[in-house]
Amino acid sequence: MTTLVRGSSDTLTRDALTVLQPGFVGTTAPDWLLRRIGEGLSSVGLFGRNIATPEQLTALTARLRAERDDVLVAIDEEGGDVTRLEVRTGSSFPGNHALGTVDDTELTRAVAHELGRRLAACGVDFNWAPSADVNSNPDNPVIGVRSFGADPRLVARHTVAYIEGMQSAGVVACTKHFPGHGDTNVDSHHAMPRIDVDPDTLHARELAPFRAAIAAGSKSVMSAHILLPALDPDRPATLSPRILTGLLRQELGYEGLIVTDGVEMRAIASTYGIERGSVLAIAAGADAVCVGGGLADEETVLRLRDALVEAVRTGELPEERLADAAARVRALASWTQAHRVRGAVSEPGAAEQEGTAPGAGVGLVAARRALRVTPGEEPYTRPTGAPYVASFTPVANIAVGDETPWGVAAELERLLPGTRTGNHGADAAVEDVLRAAGDRLIVAVVRDAHRHAWMREALDGLLAARPGTVVVEMGLNQAPPRGALHIATHGAARVCGIAAAEVVAGV
Repeated sequence: MTTLVRGSSDTLTRDALTVLQPGFVGTTAPDWLLRRIGEGLSSVGLFGRNIATPEQLTALTARLRAERDDVLVAIDEEGGDVTRLEVRTGSSFPGNHALGTVDDTELTRAVAHELGRRLAACGVDFNWAPSADVNSNPDNPVIGVRSFGADPRLVARHTVAYIEGMQSAGVVACTKHFPGHGDTNVDSHHAMPRIDVDPDTLHARELAPFRAAIAAGSKSVMSAHILLPALDPDRPATLSPRILTGLLRQELGYEGLIVTDGVEMRAIASTYGIERGSVLAIAAGADAVCVGGGLADEETVLRLRDALVEAVRTGELPEERLADAAARVRALASWTQAHRVRGAVSEPGAAEQEGTAPGAGVGLVAARRALRVTPGEEPYTRPTGAPYVASFTPVANIAVGDETPWGVAAELERLLPGTRTGNHGADAAVEDVLRAAGDRLIVAVVRDAHRHAWMREALDGLLAARPGTVVVEMGLNQAPPRGALHIATHGAARVCGIAAAEVVAGV
């Protein structure tokens, strides 16, 4: 049982609630959440489980603000593979890697603005994006196409464009994952990643996009649960005074809000526990604690609130540090309140799907421009019949989730009625694919084939048996092009699937 340490009107208790960014379960606000907002909770985090339709989301955010008009409503809406607004359909916007491949900063700015406009229209004013990670390790299991690329200068300029586009719509951009998650081979949802490079490399590579983001006025920065011995051999970035206060605040001069990545992620929870992790994060210089991707209940909120209050009372957490953190949260809430944009909420229509509506169709325009198509030795001709789509499906990382559909099958069915599809996992047998396909054209859809030996072996066997197979790579395009036609989409958003299907169908 959680015991209230002081009355809910107490300044210390209110400050402790103010620095939390919790999630919850359901598509309507539970009574406990509304009650805590009334007691001082200043932020709420939304995930796919909270969203059914734009109208429902708008009603939800309106209900939250009926309790407190300046409450920050945050979401993890990167676009591309990581979407919460369109978690059940796939995103109307390509992700960072596709935008980095096009390398048109005006396009990136337009995509971010339109995404921000949609968020603002639904009452969401804080977006945990963009990812400013330099994806220098192509085997990275959690970043990949969420990064603009492997070149720090390219990542920096598109990070700036994204921030400008998002914040021009009245939505806070949250540049992540400081000081850079791109060179890891471990997902911090599961364990503690470590980057063993020298300080000069970190400053030239990892930190370059964050310097640019700070100069561009990013209202928020999210810390990473990663260990960088060159900066702090003992504490991960989220819990490190050297990194959050010494580097980010003092050396880089950042004055905005610092928020942690989810403290329930195992890199923190399994090593420190969420209560102690939250205390250490605020003490290190973080201003807000994100929790709720996995833990989303009142008991969690009360445990963290009470841990922060107790840490102040025992002297582990200076009261001035907690008060400063809470003040930064309130200042950001005031900014969003002043910049709130209200607009009409609408579902994507035919004009948007075809990319003809001004502004609204920018996602599909970007996805089409991001395609890289490599023909095989023989000329490719439009299929005369409906194809068979063989989707080789890896296990999705937690950031992406397995709720969101991906691939080209649905879009090919629209263009070529009668298209059939089969999902093939790590036990995929080429014979099964050939049997299911019959005499149809095979469209093999892969995602990060370079990271999965079983996927490459399956593709080898399939191409040996049917050289006319079309290959669609929807992850990082690291493997050499193969097949009668090789299409690299640089992401698995719904619009990427539409763009690839158009090429396969010859429309």
